[in-house]
Amino acid sequence: MGNTVDWGKLAKSTRVTPGDKVRLARDFDPAAKPKNMAKKDGLAQLAAGKEELFALQDKFYAQADRSLLIVLQAMDAAGKDGTVKHVMSGINPEGVDVHSFKAPSAEERSHGYLWRHQKVVPQLGKVGIFNRSHYENVLVTRVHPEMLWPKTANATGGGLWRRRYEDINAWERYLTDNGTTVVKLFLNVSQREQARRFLSRIDEPEKNWKFSQADMAERARWPEYQRAFDDMLTHTSTDYAPWHVIPADHKWASHLATFSVLLTVMRDLDPQYPTVSQAELDALGGYRKILNKDLGR
Repeated sequence: MGNTVDWGKLAKSTRVTPGDKVRLARDFDPAAKPKNMAKKDGLAQLAAGKEELFALQDKFYAQADRSLLIVLQAMDAAGKDGTVKHVMSGINPEGVDVHSFKAPSAEERSHGYLWRHQKVVPQLGKVGIFNRSHYENVLVTRVHPEMLWPKTANATGGGLWRRRYEDINAWERYLTDNGTTVVKLFLNVSQREQARRFLSRIDEPEKNWKFSQADMAERARWPEYQRAFDDMLTHTSTDYAPWHVIPADHKWASHLATFSVLLTVMRDLDPQYPTVSQAELDALGGYRKILNKDLGR
């Protein structure tokens, strides 16, 4: 086997340092892979590492004094669905909720833009995954101002995006103050790799359903999205909720980097199974005697 993954070091390499001015094209290589590591070795270490993550998640669910919110953002075909499927596979589904945010409903539009996200913040003990998230409100709506909501006097004029960054940072501060650890993952795919993946969706009949005309329309606005991503990462990576930029051109390397972040966060949280009092232990001894008697022991 090749080099062993240093999970902490890999996670740190993806972190956006709070206060840094980010330029994706300059600062993060979407085709990056762990040095001197072959795909088969990386996948083997990912499979082995999952056992530790799953054990930590089991303790996290049992302890139930904190929650974990995983935010996924990316351009189309960067691998958000695959990340949920492959990196989180095997985790106790009872302790995980996944929410995909599409165009807002009429009810959602009648509230502030953070309302629908606050409604589904994970409860203590659970892991919540936002497949697309509240950040759509400084990404899609920035590229498409006609989609901005709510349309109020306070949501227009100069400084709108700066105010929204401040709102989001304050909301994430509120979540962390109330026991939710926020992990933000931006899957960084290149324009060339996106083209290759779009072609596979066109050429392979079983993938046709994944492709739409809207995908090409959004791809045509690539430079605008990159500027929006740069500003989002610059202004909303904080000490309490930092962004991690995941290289997404190679799916196996993307899964490895994503896993490194989640494992490092869980290790830092260090969940433990709840302990019971001496009185409860004594009661368990009594129950054991009753159950053994029922079994004829």
